[in-house]
Amino acid sequence: MPRLDKKMLINAPVEKIYEVLNDFMNLPRWNIVVKAISELETDKYLLNTTVGEITNTVIENIPNEKITSTQEGSPMQKIGYTFEPKGDDVEVTMWTEFELEDQSSVLDVAADLFLKSLKVYMNYLNEGGEPEKYKKRIGKINKA
Repeated sequence: MPRLDKKMLINAPVEKIYEVLNDFMNLPRWNIVVKAISELETDKYLLNTTVGEITNTVIENIPNEKITSTQEGSPMQKIGYTFEPKGDDVEVTMWTEFELEDQSSVLDVAADLFLKSLKVYMNYLNEGGEPEKYKKRIGKINKA
């Protein structure tokens, strides 16, 4: 099964990055592709995204180290995040396993947008921004 790994340095404590990624109900606030979310049961969520509905089920969650999920309705059959502190930054790796090798370039773009969305949101929070007032903007995310 093909796998894609995408990395980005984010200037924030690992605990804060983990907290944001582990708070699935707030994904629509900052994730550029998630429009709405509902919790189906513990660790299982229905995401309404720009590419359709996706069911995300968390299968591994180690605080401040990694989160892994399976997905139904997405080309990303498995998706995960790992966190590696590097001085004042954290290297966040988003990885995904998928069925068809020819999906690699599209999923690379999706992973890049996701990590840029996270980086812009974390910068906003680091600058003292209030989560409830955050406005996700594709222009700002593309420049990250």
